Parts: sequence; C-alpha cells; structure tokens
Amino acid sequence: MPNTRFPRSGSMQFWPRKRAKRTYARVRSFPLNNESKPQAFLGYKVGMTHVLIVDNRAKSDTKGETISCPVTIIECPPLKSHSIRFYKKSITGLKLISEVPYEKSDKELKRKTSLPKAVKKKIEDIKEYDEIRVTFYTQPKLTGIGKKKPELLEIPIPGKDALTWAKENLGKEVSIKDIFKEGQQLDIRAITKGKGYQGPVKRFGVALRRHKSEKGIRRVGPRSGGWTSQDHMMHRVAQAGQTGYHQRTELNKLILKIGEKDEIKPKGGLHKYGVIKNQYILVKGSVAGPKKRTVVLTNASRPDKLIPNEAPSIKYTNI
Repeated sequence: MPNTRFPRSGSMQFWPRKRAKRTYARVRSFPLNNESKPQAFLGYKVGMTHVLIVDNRAKSDTKGETISCPVTIIECPPLKSHSIRFYKKSITGLKLISEVPYEKSDKELKRKTSLPKAVKKKIEDIKEYDEIRVTFYTQPKLTGIGKKKPELLEIPIPGKDALTWAKENLGKEVSIKDIFKEGQQLDIRAITKGKGYQGPVKRFGVALRRHKSEKGIRRVGPRSGGWTSQDHMMHRVAQAGQTGYHQRTELNKLILKIGEKDEIKPKGGLHKYGVIKNQYILVKGSVAGPKKRTVVLTNASRPDKLIPNEAPSIKYTNI
C-alpha cells in the first residue's frame, strides 16, 4: 500500500488563527428585513440533546416519517435597550452623529460601560439621519450561570417606523418571541471552545510521520517539502499555535421551538449549566462554543430554499 499523504486540513480563509478579542461574537453585517424591529438577539448556550420530529422537507427520502434530530438548547433572557444611536452616511461609511441614552439603565451595566449622569440631548432635536441603531444589553443575572457583567451589542432597526419603535421601547425589555419565530432560519455567531497551544496534528490534521523519521513524529517535514530557495517558512505550512477560541458563523440554523422556562425541569438542572429560568429555543444541529457561552442570533443572510418555513412537529423531547 502506498503511503497516503495528508498535508493539512482547514480553510486559509480563517487566518491568522489567533484568539478572539472578546467572549461574544462581532457582527460585521446584519441581514436586514423590512420589519421595524431589532435584527439580532443574544442567548446563552445550554447544551445538546435530541428530539423526534416529523420530517416535512419536500424532497427528503424520509418525508412524513418520524426521525431523530440533534438539537441545541439556547436560553434567551430578555434584552434591554440602553440607547438610540443616529448615523449619517459618508464617503467612508456610516458616521455616528448623535446618541441618546436611557437615564435609568440597570446598575449591572456599569461593569461594561460608563453610564451618563444626565441626559442632555433629546430625540426630537435630531432631524437629519440615515440609519438608526439601538444598543441592547443582556441580563445574565436572570440566569443561573453565575455571571453579572452583561454583554452590549448595537443592533440596527430598519423600516419607516424605526424611530417610533426605538422611542417606545427605550429602556424596556425585548423577548426572543418579539424578534424571531418557529420555523425561521438563523445565522449563529459564536466563539468556539478554546484549546490553547496545540501542535500541527491537532491544529491542522496533518498525518503522523513514519516512525523512523528524524526530529519528531507529530510535526511537518523540513521547509514544507520541495521548497528550498526561500529563507523563511511559508505562511501556509501547518505549524503549532493557538487552537480554538475563534469566531465562527454557522448559516441557516433552523428554530424548531421557542419554549417557556417551565417546560424544561430536569432533576438537578442540566449538566454543567443548571436550571433554565427564561425562554429558550431549540436549534437544529450543533452550535459553536462551550456551555454558558454567549451566542449571537441574526436573520439568515442567504436562507436555504429547500427548508420549509414551517417548523416540523415535535413528537418527543429527551429532556
């Protein structure tokens, strides 16, 4: 049998593979719709389980049959709006022209950002703007993960009634049911589980070298093989370094169910998470990150047309 070579695995699009700057993901672009409401939500990953659903995909071999489906539980405590931000379009992109904060934000928000002592600006005084965004913060104090410092995220509000929605909901809570619905496709952004400094075998999946090779088994060959004229190691050669704790985006994750807190009550709570105290969603498939990690939910940027817009009926839940 010939010696099968497996030089490396992993996309060079994710480069450099270094640690993320914060524990929750950064959203570079929001897929917008015409509804005047927030275009994203934040939740906390609880863990995985499986459910039995009736397959409702039109071109599936198991259409109409009951199948097992892995799901991820994400607890979604309500968000609170902190401020309204007004943007103006410029040559270099959107430019912040004004911000009107809420006077009585929760004291936990001081752990994340500085709060104004008095609000001098008024919403009615701002006339010229091109886009409105609202800053929301999470309420981890409502969960059982043992965390006090909230996450802060700026979310756009599109549509003609954006200013009206922002004024009416400034300082109020927004639930997951106000933004998303069952059967909807999402893009989920999260920071993956950190694994520290690892070698090229674990980091890029390179094959182990032969047992009689010199200078190590779990490493790549000299000068990435064949290349002898350059005086440096090529950047695409698999080398040891930081593994995990990277931001990743998964597309078209289906919401199977949006449930209430009283529906999941396993004895002793869920493994390594605890008791779910807020609304939760069941997302088909896996989600990046460990348990208790913050995930960002947005509308699907390019939804799969083969997936129906209606959520399949759930026959059994293993919770």
